[in-house]
Amino acid sequence: MNKHILLIILTSVLILGCSSSSSQENRYSFFVAGHVYGFPGEPKDNIGVHPPFKNKLNIIKNNELIEFGVLTGDIVENGKDEKEWDELDADMLYINKKVYMAPGNHDVGNSKKRAVFKRRYGDSYYSFKHKNDLIIILDPNIDKWNISGKQLNWLKNIVSIEATTVDNIFVFFHQVLWWEKDNIFKSFRLNSQSGRGDIINFWTEIYPLFEKTNKAVFMFAGDTGVYDDGFMYYKESNVSFIASGMGGRKEDNFIIVNVNNDKSVEFKLIALNGDDLNGLGKLKDYVLP
Repeated sequence: MNKHILLIILTSVLILGCSSSSSQENRYSFFVAGHVYGFPGEPKDNIGVHPPFKNKLNIIKNNELIEFGVLTGDIVENGKDEKEWDELDADMLYINKKVYMAPGNHDVGNSKKRAVFKRRYGDSYYSFKHKNDLIIILDPNIDKWNISGKQLNWLKNIVSIEATTVDNIFVFFHQVLWWEKDNIFKSFRLNSQSGRGDIINFWTEIYPLFEKTNKAVFMFAGDTGVYDDGFMYYKESNVSFIASGMGGRKEDNFIIVNVNNDKSVEFKLIALNGDDLNGLGKLKDYVLP
């Protein structure tokens, strides 16, 4: 065969091969970390975030694909303490990534804490688009774990306007809102039920709102990790439920989310205790107890 023809064939194969695999290449990444202040009472002896997380911050800092991060609540132990926020800010400055906050009860659980948070970081619920994905930060602390009133009206409006044109929808909040004492998640151990109302509207209003979008929806909660359960994954219809957190030094973790060129989403569960970053296995392999 003529060597020039062979070169053309080989070049064509390489081009086709690159084209077929390019859809699986990473489009962008972000990280999600819950309960980063760590174990209750411990921050008095710590500077900044939970020590096992602090020891792994270089993983985020050195990953050029990670474009931002989301802290899913209980970011500091005492939201009134400016020093704790200053230490948190220093750690986030170190990783050199944009960081968004979905506050928890420790951060905005009373008027004084909320005032400090608002002055330093602005609104406690908001949305934005990133590379044609919709990012939504919610604040269930306003009404006993409910998304109600002005926040609910705002959420319905955002979903109505944006959901039809985006690829994926990522929703972040602190409390594990899908948990009920008598549903399939009842055995999953929360860090706390602090501030929870007797009845909340997650399953009656929030879940149906996102299910109707027929988009891939990923909901992240961060109030876990202090006790035995550091993470969970479950998918219902088009909605994936993900909890991730730290504090107890048993299943401390954070998650790197990879969004691929073909719009698919992959997760890397990063174990914080010990040297094996994969020590907790794969997020999607989680089985409800």
